[in-house]
Formats: sequence, C-alpha cells, structure tokens
Amino acid sequence: MEYELPWTEKYRPKTLEEMVGQEEVVARLKAYAEKKEMPNLLFAGPPGTGKTTAAMALAREIFGDSFEQNFLELNASDDRGINVVRETIKDFARTLPFGGAKFKIIFLDEADALTSDAQSALRRTMEKYAATSRFILSCNYSSKIIEPIQSRCALFRFKPLSEEQVKARLKYIAEKEGLDIDDSGLNALVYVSEGDLRRAINLLQASAALSKKIDEKLVFQVASKARPEEIRKMMQTALAGNFMDARKMLYNLMIEYGMSGDDIIRQMHREIFNLEVPDKTKVELVDLVGEYEFRIVEGGNERIQIEALLAQFLRFSKQ
Repeated sequence: MEYELPWTEKYRPKTLEEMVGQEEVVARLKAYAEKKEMPNLLFAGPPGTGKTTAAMALAREIFGDSFEQNFLELNASDDRGINVVRETIKDFARTLPFGGAKFKIIFLDEADALTSDAQSALRRTMEKYAATSRFILSCNYSSKIIEPIQSRCALFRFKPLSEEQVKARLKYIAEKEGLDIDDSGLNALVYVSEGDLRRAINLLQASAALSKKIDEKLVFQVASKARPEEIRKMMQTALAGNFMDARKMLYNLMIEYGMSGDDIIRQMHREIFNLEVPDKTKVELVDLVGEYEFRIVEGGNERIQIEALLAQFLRFSKQ
C-alpha cells in the first residue's frame, strides 16, 4: 500500500508565488530570492500562517537543485537545549555550501521554545558562521527571542489568514481530492481553525477519512468542538436563571463531543461577544471566564469549575 502524505505536506506551496496570503511578506522575500542573497530572518506570527512554507519556498528559489544539501530544518520545541546548538547546528554551519551556493540556510522552527542559554549559544554561532550560513528563526512571539538575536535578524510578521483565503484553499484541496463539501462544512472548518490553515487542512483530511461528503456536523464531531449555537444556548440558559438546564447541556457537550473543560471554556469566551446582553455584562463575563480558565490551568477539576462558572452567570439573570 502506497503511503499518502499528510495533506498539509501534499498541498504545501513550493514557491513564494503559490503562497496563500501574506502579500507584504512574500513581496519582500521575492526580492531576496531574485538577488540570491539574504540576511538572517525572524518570522513571527500565529501557527499555520505560512512561516515554514515561506522559509522552504525561499530556500528552494535561492538554491534550486541543491536545496536539500543547503537547507537544514530543526524544530526547537523538540530539541530545546544548548546541545542542539553546539552539535547539530554547528556541524551543519561549519561546512561549506554545496553546489556553488553563497551560503546555507538553517531554519529553526518554534525558536521561542529554546532556553535562554541555547539562544545565547545560537547568537554566538550566528556570528561565527556568518560567512557560510544564514538563519531563519520562526516563532509565535518575537518577544520570547532574546534582544541580541532580534537585532541580528530582519523581522517578518505573519498575520492570521482571512476567512476567504482559508476557504479558497480548502475548496481547492477538496476539489483535488474529490470531496463534496458544503458551505456549512467550510464555515465550520474556518470557525474551528481560527486562521490556522494547517489545522483547517488537517481537519479536512480527518473528516474525509470518515466521509466524502463533509458538512458542519462531521467537522465539529472530528474537531471535538460544539456548534457555536450550542455553547451560546448553554450560556443563555444560565443567564436566564435556569442553572440545572445549563448544567445538563454542559454534561451533554462533554459526553457527546468528548470536549475537555479547556475547549469548552475557550468556546464560551468566543461566544460571549455574540450574546444579546449589554456590553457591561460582556466585560464582566469575560473577566469571569478568564478567572475560571486560570483555575482549570492550575489544576482545578474541569467539570466543577465550569459548573461554578455557569452558577456565576446567574448573577446577571435579572440584568
């Protein structure tokens, strides 16, 4: 049986021109590709917005056929310590570029997961091998990268993809894979992925494994998420003063969708802004959700904490 690539890899753009969104970033990177020259780069932005794709596409356009010999990809969240800098990165950086290239490229994904000691060692490595290597660091938060590294890199900020961009790519993949996906299914994928195209594609593939016909119900089932209206109904019921009914809805969500307390509370936060209550009430509800989310993160029992949160909603039942 032939092994099938994950769709995130199968449909990963190979060139900068094929990338989805990030027009400003792509325009700047194309200038580097044309000159076959680049400084160290720092890509910052949410997951699934094209940081890895941009790094690989840029390297392909600079190196051509010698791409694989001149490009090293590492995930810093797997190798967080100083040894990965002292050994793996240094061993690759110290050798000469292959095939007449001016330099090699070392792509360090999730660089904000590196310890401060590892980042300090990386800074020295970047200085020492500047003649033969360029670094592309990818992170969710540039503030977690130490200042000496930030100052040595050109910063590129990646934005969450728009609904239209995500939908267009999903439609393209669905057509290629012979899937029948309706508007409700597309909207559900966009809702669950929150601008993360990689997550949307992974969910599409997981849904396709169950059925060639993809709709809202299937997507939420695969994603272990509730439909937005179900979360809203639970909160509205609590706000109306019917705690026992809201509690029953909570139990159904946890059992039917297999949702964790963390998933439920995050969806509650999103749906607060769609409730028909005064803005002052929304502010107080957000504050409450933040408090109970912290309790769950700190180890509180998920079901008890969300029940307690719904009980707090009754304070607003007469407002």
